[in-house]
Amino acid sequence: MRKHAVALFFLAPLIAEFLLGDFGLNALYALLILAPMYGGGAILVRELSRRAGRGWPAMLTLALAYGVLEEGLVTQSLFNPNYAGLHLLQHWFVPALGISVPWTLTVLAIHTVWSIGVPIALMENLAPAEARTAPWLRTPGLVVAAVLYVLGSLLTVVGTLSNDHFVAPWPRLAGAAVIAVALIVLAFRWPRRAGQLPGRVPAPALVLVLTLVAGGLLRLPDAVPTWVNVGLMVAAFAATTVAVLHWSRRAEWGAGHRLALAAGATLTYAWRSFFMTPFAGDGPVITPVSHVVFALLALLLLYVEMRSLRTKAPEAAHPGEALADLRSR
Repeated sequence: MRKHAVALFFLAPLIAEFLLGDFGLNALYALLILAPMYGGGAILVRELSRRAGRGWPAMLTLALAYGVLEEGLVTQSLFNPNYAGLHLLQHWFVPALGISVPWTLTVLAIHTVWSIGVPIALMENLAPAEARTAPWLRTPGLVVAAVLYVLGSLLTVVGTLSNDHFVAPWPRLAGAAVIAVALIVLAFRWPRRAGQLPGRVPAPALVLVLTLVAGGLLRLPDAVPTWVNVGLMVAAFAATTVAVLHWSRRAEWGAGHRLALAAGATLTYAWRSFFMTPFAGDGPVITPVSHVVFALLALLLLYVEMRSLRTKAPEAAHPGEALADLRSR
């Protein structure tokens, strides 16, 4: 299953940065730095979780730890008042912590769901049923992924420092490191689920719509008051988390629902990209062309995912596989 790991290595940065609209087609060279950090991180999150016999609660907790490490230590955007000239800390700034509440919530949600969670979900959906929750790499491959992640992160640190010349006070950096370590420990402390619960779940189409609505509330226009923005974002993600945790324990929850969640998140990034100005690769022609091309590639990937789902449908219906799938979450 190494091919799935290799595909995840490149899919993670393509979704995290290019589908979002941060980079244009003429900035694909940035994959040389972004793929080791994003791709290596996504592989580590998935492989460590699956090797430990854990599922999505562990993976998303590790993904949150990844976000804390990237934004707290690597780019330091959580603490930098003028990161990339964007003034990200101007709303609801907490002096004692050196962070902005809206930006912290937004960027950590972005990394947890889109940078790490969505690429893993899409690649696992494409894997054969028997390999979806199994490790894809042996120990040497895992070591390579870890080395690439560290190298990619160090390159990003160097690039960020050369542009912004900002270093956060050491207590804030230490605090971010402690939180990341605590999240990593917590990821492997989640109790394993066992058994199935009766009850119905919404159709995958409804799950897709609900995911699109929740994604649309991630970051509202600046004209919306900050308290409304934060409140709706927290409410949307809390409601989605509770609903998915509830539904995923039921016997009728399956591959179609998992794909609906991943597809909704992917489409959210696709349409949001048209309102983004790239950090690199910007231009009056290349920017809209890039948005269209990456959105079309996302739609193509989702089409392949749907075809794969139909092909595996009879196999996934086997009761033994359904029970194993439930226990792996």
